[in-house]
Amino acid sequence: MTPAVSSALLDELTPGRRVFVPGATGEPLALRGLLAADPGRAAGVEFIGCLLPGMNDFDYAGLHPDARLTTFLFPPAFRASFEAGRVRVLPLAYSQTADYLADAAPIDTAFLQVAPPDAEGLCSLGVCADFPPLVWRRAGRRIGLINPDLPQPARAARIPFSALDLAVELAAPVIEAADAPIAAEVAAIATRVAALVPDGAAIQTGIGGAPAAIYAQLTGHRDITIRSGMVTPGFRALAESGALAGGGHITGVALGTAGFYRFLAENDVITFADARTTHGPASLATIERFVSVNSALEIDLFGQVNLEWRGDRMVSGVGGAPDFIRAASRSPGGRSIIALPASAGGGRISRIVPRLTSPTASISRNDIDTVVTEFGAASLRHLSLDERAQALIAIADPRHQASLDEAWTGLRTQI
Repeated sequence: MTPAVSSALLDELTPGRRVFVPGATGEPLALRGLLAADPGRAAGVEFIGCLLPGMNDFDYAGLHPDARLTTFLFPPAFRASFEAGRVRVLPLAYSQTADYLADAAPIDTAFLQVAPPDAEGLCSLGVCADFPPLVWRRAGRRIGLINPDLPQPARAARIPFSALDLAVELAAPVIEAADAPIAAEVAAIATRVAALVPDGAAIQTGIGGAPAAIYAQLTGHRDITIRSGMVTPGFRALAESGALAGGGHITGVALGTAGFYRFLAENDVITFADARTTHGPASLATIERFVSVNSALEIDLFGQVNLEWRGDRMVSGVGGAPDFIRAASRSPGGRSIIALPASAGGGRISRIVPRLTSPTASISRNDIDTVVTEFGAASLRHLSLDERAQALIAIADPRHQASLDEAWTGLRTQI
């Protein structure tokens, strides 16, 4: 890219402008490089985007003392800017984030990473369709970052090339990640979860080791439909094993390796849709046998779930878990599952705790359904306070069960 083209692109960043930047695998790495090389361009700019922990670690607010960022989760890489008052975190679930970006967020300019236009003049959004299709319709200016290296699944979301106010070719890699090796306790959790998924179910899996490992345990199932905010390489194993239904698979984002992206581009197996479609709890709740599987950092004996805090430090947000959990609980024959290892730190720290110590509860006790650890599954939906506490203690790490039981005895006197 010539200096003149680079300058024309960065000229879109002027003080006072509110600029949308995609997150997840839609984040344009080439734009990050240009901004890192010329951070003064961010002076007075407010960036807006749903940037995900572990995937999007570039701190746009850190480019300049007068730059700002509005986001919806909390990658730890943003902490210094947050403490300096340059980062606004809106604590919204994914469906609420979609509504905000589609209807309420003040967006002057939207940067969208797209593939070159096809014969019909449409540009593919590649492997990320969560928020860009909602934003481009209402942004004052639409800047297309044309990436010829962008994977193009057959059913990717597309926007008209003619709708772009400026198009600049910026070849760059797409964010990649391989599935982590599956630990023994995670494999045991996945096996227990798979046993709760009936043939013919529609399934959602969240981010984290346990949800990703479930794909491998579902290859013997049949007529499974994927209705998830994200798919990872395990989805390919399901497709190639014959476990999937013949159609109806929908996701918002794919995260994987270059080989996984090629598989998606070469096989018409899944539709990419915006977050109102993938996370809309009202429509998801009408799907029969909808099963949601999400991870957690800890859960207490009342059934309250922490997705966001390590100690007193916020490290994430609720994401789409509240949307999927509520939808699955209301689905005919559905079930919502929280899957987590029973302990951390080599067994020293129980992840089933007497009472949450985090400042907030991510999932209320009213929304809890089924909890699975490597030691068992606890169905809590219709249990009393005492019954759910005992059910959770029974699936805790045996090394912590006695102390949990003693703690519940004490807590019970305070109710």
